[in-house]
Amino acid sequence: MTTVDSSRASALGVANPRASFGDAASTHTPPLLTGRLEDLLADKLVVMTGVTGFIGEQILWKVLTALPRTRAGVLVRPKGSVSARERVISLVGKPIFKQLRQQAGSAEALVDQRILVIEGDLPNVPDLPRDIDVLIHSAGDVSFDPPIDEAFKTNVIGTRALLGKLLEACSDDTGTLVRVPHYVHISTAYTAGRRRGAIPEAAHVHNVDYRAETDAALEMKQYIEAQSRTSEQLTALRKQAERLHRQAGFLTTAQDTERRRQEWVKQKLIEAGTERARSLGWTDVYTFAKAMGERVVTDLGRDIKVSIVRPAIVESSLHDPYPGWIEGFKMADPLILAYGKGQLQEFPASPDAVIDIVPCDHVVNAILAVAATEPAVGAPEFYHSSSGARNPLTFRGIYENVREYFGNHPYQEGADAAPLAVWKFPGAEPVERILQVAEAAQKVGERLISYAPRSDRARKTALFLDKQGRQLSFLRRYLSLYGEYLQSELHFVDDCTLALHRSLDPADVETFAFDTAAVDWRHYMQDIHIPAITNPVRRLEALRKRRGGRSTTYRQLQPAEPGTVLAAFDLDGTVMATNVIETYLWARLPELSPAGRVREVASIIARLPGYLGADRRDRSSFLRSIYRRYEGADIAALEHVVDTQMAPFVLDRMSPEAIRRIREHRAAGHTTILITGVIRQLTRPLEGLFDVIVAAELATDTHGRATGFLTGPPMVGESRAAWLRHYATLHGVDLATSYAYADSHVDLPMLDVVGNPVAVSPDIGLMRAARQRGWSVVDWPASSPIPRWKMPS
Repeated sequence: MTTVDSSRASALGVANPRASFGDAASTHTPPLLTGRLEDLLADKLVVMTGVTGFIGEQILWKVLTALPRTRAGVLVRPKGSVSARERVISLVGKPIFKQLRQQAGSAEALVDQRILVIEGDLPNVPDLPRDIDVLIHSAGDVSFDPPIDEAFKTNVIGTRALLGKLLEACSDDTGTLVRVPHYVHISTAYTAGRRRGAIPEAAHVHNVDYRAETDAALEMKQYIEAQSRTSEQLTALRKQAERLHRQAGFLTTAQDTERRRQEWVKQKLIEAGTERARSLGWTDVYTFAKAMGERVVTDLGRDIKVSIVRPAIVESSLHDPYPGWIEGFKMADPLILAYGKGQLQEFPASPDAVIDIVPCDHVVNAILAVAATEPAVGAPEFYHSSSGARNPLTFRGIYENVREYFGNHPYQEGADAAPLAVWKFPGAEPVERILQVAEAAQKVGERLISYAPRSDRARKTALFLDKQGRQLSFLRRYLSLYGEYLQSELHFVDDCTLALHRSLDPADVETFAFDTAAVDWRHYMQDIHIPAITNPVRRLEALRKRRGGRSTTYRQLQPAEPGTVLAAFDLDGTVMATNVIETYLWARLPELSPAGRVREVASIIARLPGYLGADRRDRSSFLRSIYRRYEGADIAALEHVVDTQMAPFVLDRMSPEAIRRIREHRAAGHTTILITGVIRQLTRPLEGLFDVIVAAELATDTHGRATGFLTGPPMVGESRAAWLRHYATLHGVDLATSYAYADSHVDLPMLDVVGNPVAVSPDIGLMRAARQRGWSVVDWPASSPIPRWKMPS
């Protein structure tokens, strides 16, 4: 352990660091810095994990920028076909590395000159360099609610594998240590769990066996996987999928059933992790697994130098690489945005509870200062990188800063502006009751909208319900994840961290300072952090607004080699504003007597509820039941009626936008295909628009009359996708550059099979699927001068 003389210790404030209980003697003096960091870490090989993450990226930047004589190594896993080296080159291509790239000549040169890339993963750790001096382990699952097996694989098994490889690299062939490296482990302050009061910089007292818990976490995955495959569970999941996708086909239903099974497994593993953590005194599986990881470190690191750094809630940087540097949203950020948008009317936090925020550059500076110390072998050192003990920011404080900021810089202006909520902090229970009522209302709304007829109003209502549902889901998930943090009654003593800060060489203070007591929260929140998280979102939304309704799959058409691109169109509801029953009446009534017409219409009306129910359950069965009514119809006479009487009605009901788009496709050399469940005779007026027409074929008897049956299954759902694939194979068509247009959720498989799917005046199911997938949604209305009630005669 490195020591300093008493006079230097006194000058540094080591013997009497400031603490939340006033000035008092520290119970422990950590190893202190004995010079400038650049000199202390000169010529040392510092290997880092997690450099593609938030903290790790800035650690690498700081080493390359402020420690020019330090050798940097990074452990990075390959990703798909992208090698570890390629990922690191991409990493140093980010803006914060610009000056370093310019100095080196290129991103590749920077990597070759300054960074040793070690390709590997956790827990599949490769051999480490034998001359390693410091290993900074900042990789880990930082989600608060990962499945329990994933949390332990990364934070416990991964840490164990990494330490094992470190010890192996520093040992001879007999397993005897020949070098004593310094292992710096980045944990979290919240490994303290559900304790209250002051949390010292020391190992947490508990008797939980990390080995047993790791084995149980992995076994839990196997157990829940087996549960998900029982007939009872699969039946329940399949019925959920069928309620949504039955019309689209069995394969679509099967795919959704498997997706639901995987989601069920993940959710059950999350629940298992949360409950196990809380049963042992931790807030969630993240802090539980991190605490077990600390035990791995103190257990396996008995013969080396070990330091454990515990950051609190890490947010954007105060100074470096620039004020407000951040990647992704952290714990407080979704709340800030939701409040600015007027979506968070109340919040269940205790107003005087501390939200322990620490700027990222403070954490990084503390980590590098710790890496430059010399802890005693077998005596792990602990450091809290936090602010709550000496510079507390309460939830009421952050609320007042956020409200003041958005009062001066409204997130939305004009008609879109939402009034800023006034939080009264009523407590968790009242907010929970409000949330439960809103969730119940949401379920009722979803139930009602599922029976609403297709219309613009129904779609707008569905969009409103979707938006409200996202807000409720966000709040429910946030409260589930962070509920206990909102009532926090603990603070992290940071005496060792403060002592370390005070031991910085005066020449290093400006570059490596990490005393969070110096942070002015009003300046940090209003001038740095809130703009850092809101401005990019504002710019993105402004860009979307400037682009208007332009979407990603409804593209301007480009000429193509004839026969290489196709454009498939559904008929009813897409190209024409009509339906199968209406076109049946058009075709059938003209050949009936007046009395027969009345009987036929009455019969249709009487069976209409049954038809609608059949259509919701199975589109093929519905079409077959309609086509049975053609029994006895003279096909030649039907074709004559279509050609002489129905053609004007068919063409009149077509959307002008649809006709224009079809002609654009033909002009571009695309093969236009009509795929419909309508009988072929009714498509005769459309033959001039389409190169290929795929329609239902009525079977006939020897006298040319319809038997009421089809010659084959109607072309609906997955049949359309299969037909397009087969046609593309036969004719050399590239489906990835092809187009499809449809209006119904039943057409989801057809739209999925092409590269440019477009939802046209969609039903609610297809509209939601299209928005989820990023497809274009367009409206092709048909304005007909002929009344809907008028029939061909």
